[in-house]
Amino acid sequence: MKTNLITREGLQALKTELNHLWLVYRPEITSKVTWAASLGDRSENADYQYNKKILREIDRRVRFIRKRLEVLRVVDYSPQQEGKAFFGARVEIKNADEDTKRFRIVGVDEIHGRNDYISIDSPMARALLKKAVGEVVTVTTPKGVAEWVVISIEYQSEEVPIE
Repeated sequence: MKTNLITREGLQALKTELNHLWLVYRPEITSKVTWAASLGDRSENADYQYNKKILREIDRRVRFIRKRLEVLRVVDYSPQQEGKAFFGARVEIKNADEDTKRFRIVGVDEIHGRNDYISIDSPMARALLKKAVGEVVTVTTPKGVAEWVVISIEYQSEEVPIE
């Protein structure tokens, strides 16, 4: 199950993507479809078929984002979070082999294409919640059980206005 939490920064990114798709990309593709349709036989018109496919993908993404925006809840930083790992925290951890990882705990809608973000729903994020620097975290993953030590926890203040 997806958690419907998002950072203010993530919400703004979704709104920016929606605006770009609806106001820029969709009209551009629509004009290509109109042009290709004017050429005649649509059944063998590769430009027409390809751009109609892109139009369907745009519309699908627009519907998805609009539905998500209805249910998402923005979680802002609170000073009471200091010292412990909660939603929005940047956490650095280290294991016994001295491997370190650094990531930010965010909502599932924010992690795509980002190696430095993990979903609040992931086993690692769930294990880290409410932990402080120096605490050992035991994480059960498909590869087995792993232990990590929390090295640092930081929060960035997000001064991103919601449009």
